[in-house]
Amino acid sequence: MQSRFLTYLFRRVLQAVPLLLLVVVITFLLVHAAPGDPVDVLSGQMETAPEYREQLRREFGLDRPLYVQLGRYVAKVTSLDLGYSLRYRVDVFDLIMSRLPATLLLMGTSLVLSSAIGILLGAFAARHPYSAADNAATLVALAGYSMPVFWLGQLLLLLFALNLGWFPTQGMASLRAPAEGWGRAFDIAHHLALPALTYSVYNLTLIFRLTRARMQETLAEDYITTARAKGVSEGAVVFRHALRNALLPVVTVIGLTFGFMLAGSVLTETVFAWPGLGRLMYEAIMARDYPILMGLFIFISSLVIVANVITDVIYALIDPRVVYK
Repeated sequence: MQSRFLTYLFRRVLQAVPLLLLVVVITFLLVHAAPGDPVDVLSGQMETAPEYREQLRREFGLDRPLYVQLGRYVAKVTSLDLGYSLRYRVDVFDLIMSRLPATLLLMGTSLVLSSAIGILLGAFAARHPYSAADNAATLVALAGYSMPVFWLGQLLLLLFALNLGWFPTQGMASLRAPAEGWGRAFDIAHHLALPALTYSVYNLTLIFRLTRARMQETLAEDYITTARAKGVSEGAVVFRHALRNALLPVVTVIGLTFGFMLAGSVLTETVFAWPGLGRLMYEAIMARDYPILMGLFIFISSLVIVANVITDVIYALIDPRVVYK
């Protein structure tokens, strides 16, 4: 069994390698297919001497054939060289890594909240179908699923930050907050509450609906009836037997949700001025900082691919039959 699992893991990792290479190639081709001359961006879109423009072309290799530029770009990316930011005047990879912890904190908190609450509510609703609690939870879930993230974030800001004053309006930490210790952690958690709640509502409703539907189907299976006939407690039937099998498609959705959250963090982080990758992408778009946009696209795409591989591995751990397929 262990050898089959390791073979399955090795095969999934190998499948991810050409995908990463394809992402790099597509990013390169999209940027070169965009209208405009890269030299205009490098020179600050100002009237410059032709000699200076030719110097920039030679310096950045823009005077060479496209396939040569592609080969050099792939070689740089494999060595984690994503270019140089035109706005921040720093290495793009270092800039992305400096913003990554804030995004992972926001995403991790939102994903844990939405997954835990959605699974528990879905299991409870399936255990008591069409009850008052089930109908209320379903109604709230549909409302949360239909709300745009940026609109919900602004509503929460107006209510809890501006009117009630319970939470700060933007940022990740206060200027007067302690530099370390529990005071620092509490201040970050205080700023994190509203963005995490906003980010988790959509995913919570999706996980809740899927868990509820799968649990209703699983609880109607014959082996559940057999377990109850043998005198197994209701808690063991629901959480040990039914929920484990019902979680298989839920785990897949959670893994896909991680990728969507990475790509869709721009709206939430912009509304709350959260200093993560989404906010960095917004700033790069406004400044037309193409090296940052290219680096973010490659980095986020790579994280999505890695997240899918991890999801498949977790799926195989939950259902060992996967490794035999």
